[in-house]
Amino acid sequence: MGQQEKVATSIAGTVSESVSASLAPVDAELERRYPGDPGTRQPVHTVYVPADDFAADTLRTWGDRALRALDEHAPDAAAFAAVLGIGDDLAEPVHARVRAKLEREPVEDLRIDFEDGYGRRPDAEEDQAAARAARLVAEAYENGTAAPYMGIRMKCMEAAVRDRGIRTLDIFLTGLMAAGGLPDGLVLTLPKVTYAEQVTAMVRLLEEFEKARGLEPGRIGFEIQIETSQSILATDGTATVARMIQAADGRATGLHYGTFDYSACLGVSAAHQASDHPAADHAKAIMQVAAAGTGVRVCDGSTNVLPVGPTAQVHDAWRLHYGLTRRALARAYYQGWDMHPGHLPTRYAAVFAFYREGYEQAAARLAAYADRTGGDVMDEPATAKALSGYLLRGLDCGALDTDEVTRLTGLDRAGLEGFASPRRGDLTL
Repeated sequence: MGQQEKVATSIAGTVSESVSASLAPVDAELERRYPGDPGTRQPVHTVYVPADDFAADTLRTWGDRALRALDEHAPDAAAFAAVLGIGDDLAEPVHARVRAKLEREPVEDLRIDFEDGYGRRPDAEEDQAAARAARLVAEAYENGTAAPYMGIRMKCMEAAVRDRGIRTLDIFLTGLMAAGGLPDGLVLTLPKVTYAEQVTAMVRLLEEFEKARGLEPGRIGFEIQIETSQSILATDGTATVARMIQAADGRATGLHYGTFDYSACLGVSAAHQASDHPAADHAKAIMQVAAAGTGVRVCDGSTNVLPVGPTAQVHDAWRLHYGLTRRALARAYYQGWDMHPGHLPTRYAAVFAFYREGYEQAAARLAAYADRTGGDVMDEPATAKALSGYLLRGLDCGALDTDEVTRLTGLDRAGLEGFASPRRGDLTL
């Protein structure tokens, strides 16, 4: 070893202790407000089905209709790849995985819709639909046919429909409890939120339900749907959506962008209402920044261009949906809405291509970082977090296999999760 340096300091130890004491409230606030990603699986999409259309076989029906669309409009890997512009090297793997996904797990997240997709009905009719939804969801989880995530979108907290939305929520949750309890994959969506006070009201409802049924406080979370200009920018110029996350008091699980309501709110003409409109990008960027580090995930909206009709028309709709999905993935919006069974082939094709195109490079970079061997890119802890998160999402949706990822990284799932969810201080090293 070379000559040891003389180490000297000038700041008294008591100063460091005083600084730490003064920052203790900030440390606690950081831990409370920015706990980081929960580390659970995030679905790649959410499928919305009107409550009166939902049935015990809805998931299987969607998968079968998607498979028939493939058979009719792109019967083999080469044809499907040619429509979407997928390279020859990925054509067969993507096509095979899409078909396998549609056969095994066609829908990752289902929302039974009591809002726009359902409309206003007589109270007795909606009461029955809510009770029926609870029974069917409970049966699906019991017999193993459920999607990983399922739940309802209730009506919003605006005065005209508030009582109806609260009653539907109560009937649905009560029905689940009567059928054996709340499933782990339960998801609730609160639409058209404009003020943080509406989020506070939702929190109170869930608190009261938990007390009434003897559930652990905080057991029930919910998504906040961003569909109005007021949910992005408050009258004082601050970001309302950030207040909403705070008002949820740890219960918010996601922010879902509502393409068409938000666009209409800003006066965007119907022909230009799309998830890649500049107004949409602005709203989603604010959502993304507000949610970063909080554990709340962001979700893109949908396209209303359906892949139906003649083959040429289906192909045009597929290309549009595939392109929008790839665009969202590149912008770290890993989840979006799908409105029709015909969207499932291109949803999964876009997701699988996204992860399979980059997994070898990501795995090599993570392996080099883990082994401290370096490489042609100098990565930092934050990048290792992103690399492992990328691989984990690919595994969760079925784009990647555990064996191929472990072979390239030398890491099992626990090892990947360790890099994906580091301690707070580790990212500053």
